[in-house]
This record gives sequence, C-alpha cells and structure tokens, in this order.
Amino acid sequence: MKAFGKILGLVLLGLLLVIVALGFALTHFFDPNDYKDEIRQIARDKAHIELTLNGDIGWSLFPWLGLELHEASVATLSNPKAPFADLQMLGLSVRVLPLLRREVQMSDVRVEGLNLRLNRDKDGHGNWEDIGKAVPVAGQPEVPATTRDTDGSAPAPTEKPAQPIRLDIDSLTVNNARVEYTDERTGKQFSAESIQLSTGPVHDATNIDVKLTAFLSSNQPVLRVRTELNGELRFERALQRYKFEDMKLSGELTGEPLQGKAVTFAAQGQVFLDKAANVAEWTGIKLSINQLRALGELKANDLDKTPQISGALSIAQFDLAKFVDSIGQKLPAMAEGSLSKVELASRLAATPTSLSLDNINLKLDDSTISGRIAIEDFAKQALRVQLKADTFNADRYLPPKSADANSAAVARQAEVSSTEADALAGAGSTPLPNAPTKGAWSNDKLIPAERLSKLDLDADLSFGQLTLSKLPIHNAALKATGQGGLLTLQNLSGELYNGTFNTKGTLDVRQPVPALSMQTAINRVPAEKILESQGKNPPVKGLITLNSQLTASGNSQKTLIDSLNGNASFVINNGVLLNANLEQQLCKGIATLNRKTLSGEPRGKDTPFQELKGNLTLRNGVASNPDLKVRIPGMTINGNGDVDLRVLGMDYRVGIIVEGDQRDIPDPACQVGEKFVGIEWPLRCRGPLELGAKACRLDNERLGQVASKLAGDKLSEKIDEKLGDKVSPELKNALKGLFKR
Repeated sequence: MKAFGKILGLVLLGLLLVIVALGFALTHFFDPNDYKDEIRQIARDKAHIELTLNGDIGWSLFPWLGLELHEASVATLSNPKAPFADLQMLGLSVRVLPLLRREVQMSDVRVEGLNLRLNRDKDGHGNWEDIGKAVPVAGQPEVPATTRDTDGSAPAPTEKPAQPIRLDIDSLTVNNARVEYTDERTGKQFSAESIQLSTGPVHDATNIDVKLTAFLSSNQPVLRVRTELNGELRFERALQRYKFEDMKLSGELTGEPLQGKAVTFAAQGQVFLDKAANVAEWTGIKLSINQLRALGELKANDLDKTPQISGALSIAQFDLAKFVDSIGQKLPAMAEGSLSKVELASRLAATPTSLSLDNINLKLDDSTISGRIAIEDFAKQALRVQLKADTFNADRYLPPKSADANSAAVARQAEVSSTEADALAGAGSTPLPNAPTKGAWSNDKLIPAERLSKLDLDADLSFGQLTLSKLPIHNAALKATGQGGLLTLQNLSGELYNGTFNTKGTLDVRQPVPALSMQTAINRVPAEKILESQGKNPPVKGLITLNSQLTASGNSQKTLIDSLNGNASFVINNGVLLNANLEQQLCKGIATLNRKTLSGEPRGKDTPFQELKGNLTLRNGVASNPDLKVRIPGMTINGNGDVDLRVLGMDYRVGIIVEGDQRDIPDPACQVGEKFVGIEWPLRCRGPLELGAKACRLDNERLGQVASKLAGDKLSEKIDEKLGDKVSPELKNALKGLFKR
C-alpha cells in the first residue's frame, strides 16, 4: 500500500511537469500575433464585429490564462471603417482550473486609454444598435434576431438555463477613459473624459471599494462638471439586489448658465436597488449645493412600469437670494433683505410627469406657510396650490416701479402740488383750479400673457394677515383657476380696517389683447385709510361702501384705464370733507347777495357729513356721476359731473341747499335769513381728484341766476303788498312770472 501511494505521487508529479512543459511550449513557441487575421475573422463570424489589432498580443496559459491587447479597436460590420471603441491596452488574467467549475477567478484587470464613441445619426439610428448584428446577404431574407442564433443558423433546442457564473476579481482599474455621445439631429454632444476607476476585490455578496473620477461636459448648454464618487458597492446577482453603501458624490459645476460662477455640490447616502421587486431607495441623504444644505430620503416603486417616487425633504435655513446669485442667476427686483431666511420641510411624491410637495412647512422671512404644492402634469403646467400662511407681506416681493412709471408719477405729483398750493383750503377767492393733464398710469407691460395662456391652475390661498399694496388685510382668502388662457378669480376677500371686501373676475389672454372683467364689493372700509396707505393725502374721511362691475382690455395700467367701462355705486357714511370750504363758499355767496363784505380772512375748515353717495357710469376711463348727493346737518348738496380716471381729474357742478335750521355762523355778513332757505347755491369743483372739496369755488355765473330769482321773489312780495285784492289772482301771477324771468 505504501508503494502504491509512492507510485501515485510520482504519476501526479509527472502529469504536472507535462502540463507545465506544455504551457511553457505554448507560451514560448505559439505566438498569437501570427493568427491576427484568423482572430479577426472569428470576431466577424461569431461576434459580428470588426476587430482591429494594431498592437501586440501578449498571453500566458497556466496557471493563469493571461491576455494583453495593445492598440485595439472595434467597429460594427455595417460601418467597419468607423470604430465606436478603441483602447490602448487591456490586461487580464484568469485562473484556468476554476473555469471548469464556471467560476471566473481573475487577477487585476487593467484598461488603459478606452475611447467609446456613441453616435445617433439624422435618422435617429444609433451606431451601438448594430453591435453584434451580421450584415444581411443580398437576395436572402433576414431572419429575425429572435429566431436565429448568433452565427445566423437556426436556434438550438431549448436547454435548461445555466447557473450564473461566479466572479472573483482581485481588482479593476480603468485609466484615462473617455465616452462621447453625439446626436446629429439636435447637434447636442455629451462626454465623460479622464475617467479613472479603481476597485478593491470584486466578489458576489461582498462589499467592494469603488472610486471613480471623471470630467463631464455638454455643448447645449456649455457645461463642465468635475465629479468624484466613492463608496462600497455590493451586488447579489442571484437575488438581483445591488447596494451602494456610504456613497459620497462631490464635484464642481461651471458653464454658460452660471455666468462665470462655480457651483460646488456634494451628496451622501445609502443606495439600494432590488430589480426583482422593482424597488429602489436612497436613504440617509445629505445634500449640499453651495450654501444650501438638505436632508432626506427617497423611495421608488414600479421601476418596470411607471416609477412612483416618494420621500421626505428638509432644507436648513439659508439665504435664497445669495444662493441664487452664487449660481449665476438673478431674482426679480424686490425689497432688500427679501428671501434671506428660507427653510423648508415637506413630504414629496413624483412620477416622470408630476411632482407634489405635501405637508409643507415653509418659513419665508417672517412668514410661516403650510399646505401643498403640486404640478400634476409638467407638459400641461398643471399647477395645484393649497397654502395657508400666518402673515405674508406681498409688497416686499413685488418689483419696484419702473423708470417710466416713476417719471409719470413725478410729473403728475408736481402738477397736483402746484394746483394744491394755489387752491388754499377755505380761501374761496383763488381761481378755479385747472383740470389736470398729466397721465397717472404706467405703460409698462403688466400681464405675462404668453405664460398665462399655457397655465393650468387651481389655487386656494389663505392668510391670517396679508399686506398687499400697503393694505393690511386680515383673514384674506384667494381662490383662482386657470385653463386654456382663461383665468378666473373665484374669490378674493378679507377684512380691511374693520370693514370687508370681496372681488371676483376673469382675465382672458386667449386673444391678442388681454381682456379683464371684475366685480368688487367693499363694505364700510375707511376711505382715508386706503388713500393714506398709497401715500396720498385724503380729501375725505368716512366709511365707504362700494359695488362695481367693470371691464377693460390691454396690457398696461394706461391701456386698462383708457378702456375701463362699467357701472359703480358708492356710499360714504359718517364722514368728513377735509379742509373743505363749502361753508365758507356758502357764506361768501350770501354775503355777495347781501352786498356785504366778510369781516375776517377765511380759513380751511373740515365739513362733517352724514352721507355722501352716487352712481357712476364709466366709458373709456371717464366716470359720469349724475346724482351726487351729500347730506350735511342743515343743508343738502346735489351735484353732477365727471371723474376722468385717465388723469385722475374731476369736473363737477354742485348746488348747496340751505334747509333752515342753521348752525351759528360767526361772520355777520353771511347770516342766513328766511329768504335764503331752499335756495340752491351754486359751486363749481374742478381739478385733481386728490383735492376733493378744496377744488370747489363759488360759481359766479350761476350765482347771478340765484340773485335774479331772489330779486323776482322780492318784487312779487311788493306786488302782493301794493295790489292786495284789487286785481284778480291770474293777473298777479302773470306779473310775478314776468319779473322772475
């Protein structure tokens, strides 16, 4: 038995020596470079590719099957002179005996200078689509790829699927590789250059250290990205599970869209893919883009159908204005300090065509906003917004007035100031102010019609306090929809200075000139507060109630006002005409008819009133008011005239009727007697709308008619006194009528 073992050992030793000798002979006496033509033909016949070997082939046989290729390139058979890939060197070694067990045990795999060129021609055909396809023989029908073998023959009988090959590689190294993609239809080019890839040992179900660096670029737009990727890759091929643990991606982005600025970015987390379950996850997300910092998690389901993405996102407080500037972009002009404190936490859901942010908790400067924002269809711009804010100052995010608007405002203010200086309150002796001529409105484009025409909107907003045009609106609510170029304001309401308002309307941008329709209801809002908030000196105080239905067309303040049409009614209760000289004007008229002179200099005086009301009919920016009425204790005021909204001017004829019970008027020259009761004293009011009653003067022309009437009444009294009952009543009436003419 001992001798048998010795003999067996000698036999095995001999076989090993024979194998080593054969390997030495093959590697030293068989040169694969002598068979390059045969190798190229095998590549054509079996793999259907055009293989070009310009460099030497180095190889070894046992115990490693080693191969080294230099200066090789690969092309498709349909275009053999245009290689889609070439490399400077490929080196690998495979253990021979494990191959018999379908195990691939490799030493270091090295790839040097790989250059991969992918091209899609003007017909949309990619050069990679022909890889492995045989060139059809003329006159012979092509066998569908699904019904033929790789060599063009009939498919072999169906066999039981083979067990997956087990991989065992010491390391993989790729140096100085380049991948380029060109689309001739669009002219776009993408490339990845200076690709460096290195890994640790590659084994199934084992963590593999991976490091990858590359420079990415595109030409439309011109962008360049430096990237570095590190982590541990793990794959379980039998279960179709793949993990990238401790993934760290970082880099820097530059290019035309960034206007010379550079963007640094970094991302971390754990990435998992389960192809069998069609699920992918990215957990423990840490994201930074310049000064922006975010945390989150994402999960994708139904990868084989329409992917459904869900997750959470949290962005730490940052200065959005500075961030936008750091990436070479510009925000619309707004108040200084706006968007300096932005913080967001939200759940999110997305598909390839939609995105929604739910359970939003947004801190925007001094505001806290909650709710939901969703784009239900990117192509249709289907925007859905449901937000609730505690406070929100919209004015700080609106653009300032343009140079054109400012110049128009300055010119008009100069005109109003000059007129107001001449129209001293209560003076009554200065000339009637001139009607204003300077336009009050801007020609700046107001409505982004093209953008709105594509918008599909459904918005529902509410605010505890909203500041808009300097107006403090409490419990504000806005509901609006838009589709196909028709925007509908279903409701804009709120509380304003203890009053309320409600507005509805439509904006139609489906036609060349946008058309606006608006219905407004204001209930008991202090008129002076509205004017003061706009930086104007109010001519009147009181609680205004207004209802209007208006239409207009245009795309600027000026064109909208010039085309303003509709109807409105208004009432101001328990108010005051500020610096009004109505009583002084009445006093001057009485003094004139009494042929007396006022004893003192008149001074401006507020005139309280119980009610001021009227109706307006608007035609092309001019509002006609035929029935202005003002109720003042002891007198009634009637008026009719026009308000020209184009220049914010007015022209009214006003009559003051003394009703009898008068308050004491200190100047004896204008004491009211019974003969003045029921007389309508005429005033003319003309000038800038801001002047209000300060623009009113005694209408001397119509005052003569009052004097004639009073003279006629006095003569009638004398006729009655002289004639008594001596003549018939018919004759006395005829004589009275004659003198009253």
